[in-house]
Amino acid sequence: MQKNVSLLILLSLITFSFSGCKIDAWEYPFSRNNLEGWKVLNGKAKYEIIDGVLIGTVVDETNNSFLVSEKNYSDFILEVDLQLIGATNSGINFRSHSDPEYLEGKVYGYQSEVDPTERAWSGGIYEENRRQWLYPVDLNPTAKKAFRMGEWNKFRIECIGNSIRTWINDIPVAHVIDDMDSEGFIGFPVHYAKSKEEIGRQVKWKNFRIKTKNLVQSPSDTVFIVNLIPNNLSDAEVMQGYKLLFDGQTTNGWVSADGGSFPEKGWEVKDGSLSVIDNGGDTTKKGGDIVSVEKYRAFILKFDFNLEKGANSGIKYCTGNSGPSVGLEYQVSDAEKNPDLAGNHTIASLYDLIHATTEPRFINLPGGWNQGLIVFNTDNKTEHWLNGRKVLEYVRGDSVFDALVSKSKFAGFSNFAMSEESPVLIQDHNSTVHFRSIKIKSLN
Repeated sequence: MQKNVSLLILLSLITFSFSGCKIDAWEYPFSRNNLEGWKVLNGKAKYEIIDGVLIGTVVDETNNSFLVSEKNYSDFILEVDLQLIGATNSGINFRSHSDPEYLEGKVYGYQSEVDPTERAWSGGIYEENRRQWLYPVDLNPTAKKAFRMGEWNKFRIECIGNSIRTWINDIPVAHVIDDMDSEGFIGFPVHYAKSKEEIGRQVKWKNFRIKTKNLVQSPSDTVFIVNLIPNNLSDAEVMQGYKLLFDGQTTNGWVSADGGSFPEKGWEVKDGSLSVIDNGGDTTKKGGDIVSVEKYRAFILKFDFNLEKGANSGIKYCTGNSGPSVGLEYQVSDAEKNPDLAGNHTIASLYDLIHATTEPRFINLPGGWNQGLIVFNTDNKTEHWLNGRKVLEYVRGDSVFDALVSKSKFAGFSNFAMSEESPVLIQDHNSTVHFRSIKIKSLN
């Protein structure tokens, strides 16, 4: 009798497993060793499964190819091993789409990058055919060594709600908070050959599995977070010590730099933005600079800004020694339409001191939102970032800094910008600039 009961239990488990309901809750889409349930979009790369390994081969074609799932996925945890045979660009698409009315059906959506170049942005999050780079791996430089060229690399992608996280070989790489797409297909891209040497190079994937039920997020870590939801403070950011300086609805926490309450003119809160308004040359409409109520010694400051053509403004810090509005300035400006804003007056520069090294493709033109970042450490080492790229660094108070000051318009100020603590200042420079998602983490 005992043997019969044991046999029935064993048969039940076997039936349960082969019905597609895996005991461990993972699904294995390529377990049938064929491409049933998948289709190729956009290009003509060759895809085949050999001994359980999906292989994509680069061909002489002018379009990137994508092997995509016919099924859409929303929240999931995905794991797959990936190997490059020859240097070629690839990745893993997720929550992606292809619509005839958008770019004639080109695939668009999130992609965990595979980057074999010296840039080493593998595991970063790129948005194919839309916003492009959402998380360059410069934001997490320790992860640049995670991907090993020519070897099998384990990729893990977690999409749970608005949180998107990636790992390579168990090393955390990227963390994005975004609500642009909540579902879409999984895709395996093979880029077209840009030269004859690239023809025949291959991307291989194996051990692909995906879980869509009973998902549990991985523990929080210290990886820098890019939050693309306006004025949103995620739980992960709170755990890292960030707080909002602008709530998206009120001017709470801000006052006039000249003292007193928040200016009654020249500023407005509208559609989730804190905006300084162009006064058209009428100084009676000028509101003046504003500052945060709280002061900071050292900090990481995140902020989004949107310029109108020819606009000029800035974020200032280390103010107070030489006046309430005199200090170090992260330049917010449209140099293309304003010839006075050249050299060290360009976007993200340290105003009148250090020119920001930027790339045009990483700058959103007036009307588009840019992500600014200032890292001001307790040892005075300071960095300016723009859209995920570090554009300058310096050490406040060292000999190089002093030499720069001596040749600037600040040369006449004693002990310029050496205040122990100061508020964050947003400049009113007589032109319209919008700010949102202003967040700060104290490093005291």
